[in-house]
Amino acid sequence: MPTLLTVSIPATSANLGPGFDCMGIALDLWNTFELHSTAPDQPMQVENFGEGAQRLPTDASHMVAATMIDEARKGGKEAIDARRGYKIVCRNAVPTGSGLGSSSTAVLAGLIFANAVRPHADGDAPGASADGESTLARACAIEGHGDNVAPAMLGGLVLVASHNTKFVTRRIALPNIKVCVCVPDFNFLTSQARAALPTTYSRADAVFNIGHALLVAEAMRAGNLSLLAKVMEDRVHETYRLPLIPGAEDAKRAALDAGAAAVALSGAGPGLIAFADGAHEDIGQAMQRAFREAGLTARFWVLNVVNSGLRMG
Repeated sequence: MPTLLTVSIPATSANLGPGFDCMGIALDLWNTFELHSTAPDQPMQVENFGEGAQRLPTDASHMVAATMIDEARKGGKEAIDARRGYKIVCRNAVPTGSGLGSSSTAVLAGLIFANAVRPHADGDAPGASADGESTLARACAIEGHGDNVAPAMLGGLVLVASHNTKFVTRRIALPNIKVCVCVPDFNFLTSQARAALPTTYSRADAVFNIGHALLVAEAMRAGNLSLLAKVMEDRVHETYRLPLIPGAEDAKRAALDAGAAAVALSGAGPGLIAFADGAHEDIGQAMQRAFREAGLTARFWVLNVVNSGLRMG
């Protein structure tokens, strides 16, 4: 069963407090996806290993496969039917439903695979030299915002803004930053997290978040944890989401008490990301205990922020 392409894509943490839907970072925790060719009449298969292996689909409904199939049929003259003749192997280290961008890795892999198989329509060898800008634009459109897919593809800290139905991104390379991410075993759907938000905000809250988001970006760029400690505050989403996650508010306080400089929801949650210059294990254990006292088990990872994104091989 020939391997056509392998891609590795990092976890991400989006929002970063006040940067709602506008910024995210890449983390040194990777999902790897392999695309294999099979018999032309064999239906799409997906094999899962690691995180979520027992829950994820093994057919064309899997997000990687569904994205690949949908995009491959939109290829104009190069459009093909990718529902048969392929197998995808997923080796997942990023926990699903955690706020660490697992779905974004799946979307990006599906897009890359669709680009790779389109040349088969003319009998050519497969290739994955798709334009990175168009792939990122399509991924942002599918996700509805780019704060996870952009850092997953580009690495580092990525700032994202929508402009005339398109997305503008700016990647910022970061100094050595280490974080502790703690994820409770709590099913917090993105749809539920979105529904918790108000439809309007006061001018004071909007101005508060704009100023704080700008300073979070500068603190990250400079690796200035003292500044980050002062500006990692949010009035747009965390205020409404944290109370819905049992133990999250206590876990945030516990992390700060254990030495974290700043703590935020990772994406929409339920995971938390803590920035610190040391004592990361202590911080993780403190968050674990807080979630345990609220009746939830939790796991934590100590990770580096990485300046590299999607890798193909």
